[in-house]
Amino acid sequence: MTVRDEEIASALPANLDALPRRGGFRLRGLEMTRLETFIDAAFAFAISMLVIAAQQIPDNLVALLAAFRNVPAFVTSVIVLGIFWRGHWLWSRRYGLEDGVSIFLSWAMLVTILIYIYPLKAIFGAMWFFVSHGQVGQAVGLHASAEQARALFAIYALGFGAISLEILLLNLRAWQLREPLRLNAREKAMTRAELSGWSMPLGVAILSLVLALVLPIEQIVWSGWIYFSLTLLTPLQRIFHKRRLIAEAEIEI
Repeated sequence: MTVRDEEIASALPANLDALPRRGGFRLRGLEMTRLETFIDAAFAFAISMLVIAAQQIPDNLVALLAAFRNVPAFVTSVIVLGIFWRGHWLWSRRYGLEDGVSIFLSWAMLVTILIYIYPLKAIFGAMWFFVSHGQVGQAVGLHASAEQARALFAIYALGFGAISLEILLLNLRAWQLREPLRLNAREKAMTRAELSGWSMPLGVAILSLVLALVLPIEQIVWSGWIYFSLTLLTPLQRIFHKRRLIAEAEIEI
């Protein structure tokens, strides 16, 4: 092992089996680090930038009702941010890493999140405007040119893909350090499951980017609808890996 690997190994307790578990995974990062605290603060700041009627407090009923048109876009945007937050939180709890590579990737994710919130709310505002026939949301692309519409979907895909890639790389870093982290067979399998799990949103984002660039403008909305395939792909991936874990456990017995 390298000097850095030895430092990581020395920071762990001698008896890992005494650690609390989540889904059978021994949690090495129960204590909040300065890095995780800063990441949490960044997510909170990102959500605050999505707040309904951020420009001013509505001072009459008409303005209040107009502000509530943005509620669905706000809620769905927070859900997406929450998914990414949980990905980083789970990685931090499982591995407790704070080496140079992990810090760099976490900071890269932080920067991406703060940039990503603008196309995030724009896309969801347009989506809700479309599905509600103008009752809620905002018609961001109503007067946009074909190039501007493509750019919006492309930027969203780049942001979504970048954050997915950064969480994927964080889990890959944990996999590279599996020996100093003393991962057991179950934890290695669960780490591989995280790698494949975060590969899916990355792949969907790449596909969305391609669609945004090549589809006729009349069909450009498919660049956005493609993300809903994750509502099917993600449960299927989890079921597959859960069955694989059970099968591996039976073989060990």
